[in-house]
Amino acid sequence: MSGSSIGVLFKVTTWGESHGAANGCVIEGCPPLIDLAETDIQAALDRRRPGQTTSASPRREPDIVEILSGVFEGKTTGTPISLLIRNQDAASSPYDDLRHVFRPGHGDFTYFKKYGIRDHRGGGRASGRETVSRVAAGALATKITGSAGISVLAYTKMLGGIAADPDSCYPSIELAENITQNRLYCPDPDAARRMEEMLEEAKTAGDSLGGVVEIIVRGCPAGLGEPVFDKMDAELAKALMSIGTVKGVEIGAGFAVAGIKGSEANDPIGPKNFLSNHAGGILAGITNGEDIVVRVACKPIASIEKEQQTIDQNGQMTTVSVKGRHDVSVIPRIIPVCEAMMQIVLADHLLRQKAALR
Repeated sequence: MSGSSIGVLFKVTTWGESHGAANGCVIEGCPPLIDLAETDIQAALDRRRPGQTTSASPRREPDIVEILSGVFEGKTTGTPISLLIRNQDAASSPYDDLRHVFRPGHGDFTYFKKYGIRDHRGGGRASGRETVSRVAAGALATKITGSAGISVLAYTKMLGGIAADPDSCYPSIELAENITQNRLYCPDPDAARRMEEMLEEAKTAGDSLGGVVEIIVRGCPAGLGEPVFDKMDAELAKALMSIGTVKGVEIGAGFAVAGIKGSEANDPIGPKNFLSNHAGGILAGITNGEDIVVRVACKPIASIEKEQQTIDQNGQMTTVSVKGRHDVSVIPRIIPVCEAMMQIVLADHLLRQKAALR
């Protein structure tokens, strides 16, 4: 399948299906002599792992990563790194009734039209299970960006229409600490409580909820990104939009700039930094040294028990109620995925900038 790779110098190719034997990735272009152990990657995978909240899928995947190549005596060798995460708790039988039926909101219809065949077991390659490979690769990318002083933090800004108090969100200095105080990674404890209640209501009703994740990049140097087609904002938007649940990306002030004047949207420049950050840390596709601020809109989980109208592969009308084990919302499990995709793009552009300045 083409389209399974991202990056130029730091290139990540993911593979695997939801109910296949395993998922994994191959990472090319990682510099040599970086300390890397499976425990470094495992910590990131544990944040994404299912079965940790009442609203999450009860699928019990340990998500144990295996490093197959590219590491010798605890250090990267500069050769391709292959990572493997085995599927150990796939239950395919609940999907038997979906073999010839297209689920609304899923890739069933489009995959069948493109390839003439599809894996009906949990969505195959289109499943959110694919993101485990992204998180594994992102853990390695974090090693590269971290050495440059870059940090990435994502959190729940809105879920099911309930928004966190703006004063608790970026640029609150307590943000990083506050989001660890609840399972939803929401900086507003009162909003988090109401979000949890809404998740339980949606679960009882056989429905699902969407939300908004905000991502903050601190310590990014000015000068990353390429002119025209590889602009940093375009690269980040593509990376985040490649996550199956994401239907919209905002950078900086985002859509709000459409309703304000240029005198309000422009960020005045001081002798040491910019005096505001409507641009979200990126100007003309190149980072300006300010914090990069990105928001992603995540659609509700498509697999719901509520009966929906659809067709089968013969075009006949029918209805479907999706059984099996599913999250009620992609939040909070999508948060480490968003962080990983940001890290992968930033690592790639750090290496590209280093190569350009040689």
